[in-house]
Amino acid sequence: MSLPSNPKSLQSMTGFARSEGTSGRNRFAWELRSVNGKGLDMRLRLPSGLDRLEQDVRKRISERFSRGNLQVALSLSTEDAKVEAVLNRDALAAVMALRAELGDLVDPAPLRLDTLLGIRGLVEIREAEDDEQAVTARDAAILNCLGDALFKLEEMREHEGSALRDILTRHVDRIAELTTLVEKDPSRSPEEIAKKLSTQLAALMAEAPTLDRDRLYGEAALLATRADLREEIDRLKAHVVAARELLQTGGPAGRRLDFLAQEFNRESNTICSKSNAAAVTAAGLELKVVIDQFREQVQNLE
Repeated sequence: MSLPSNPKSLQSMTGFARSEGTSGRNRFAWELRSVNGKGLDMRLRLPSGLDRLEQDVRKRISERFSRGNLQVALSLSTEDAKVEAVLNRDALAAVMALRAELGDLVDPAPLRLDTLLGIRGLVEIREAEDDEQAVTARDAAILNCLGDALFKLEEMREHEGSALRDILTRHVDRIAELTTLVEKDPSRSPEEIAKKLSTQLAALMAEAPTLDRDRLYGEAALLATRADLREEIDRLKAHVVAARELLQTGGPAGRRLDFLAQEFNRESNTICSKSNAAAVTAAGLELKVVIDQFREQVQNLE
């Protein structure tokens, strides 16, 4: 069995796979279901008597996946079932000892087979078990079948991951567009800022001519510096580059993209709080919407 052609593809954490197989007179089937999870959580349901396979099953799953809640179920049935009579020799010895002890108190006639079969627990009729060689072959076939099911699940998760990559790329492109829109908004030009501050200062001086003009200009300059969005814009651009790189590189990038979504959101909040123009505020609010959509989709990634 070959591995997927692109081992670094993005994977969704959602998927389903089923694989069946046979070994001797045994038929078995694996069903795997995967949904979102913070880590890798495996819930196994194995038939009675096959608990010994659990360690191998968990190891093979963890070699394939790093995140997701996986429900793993194995069903096993036996065709052409054969039965055998198993004698409980300890119970028979106890019956014979009791007969000898009672001596002449009971009928001395030889015990009949139908009499022995009527004694509860003396003879057990059960399904015949495979020999050791057949059991070893069956267990190996079951684990090989699991490998096929894991391959199918991985393929489905990668297919979903490819679709998510396209969606997330569009979100990142829109974040980049809105960042450029904020950056180029006329309200951020030095001339526009100076004009707005000058108008506000003139209005203040007209209302309160006794105010210290130099102090007012100093406070205005400080406010202008605090309201500048250069740092937020630069950080948004850096986060866009990092997000695109993660989407292109692939692999288990869900946690890192989720961190970037938080950073995107932090910068958009700051832009909205600092904004002194309706257009910038509108762009900041749309940024928040797009970032929320981005983060919601990221939750599905491994």
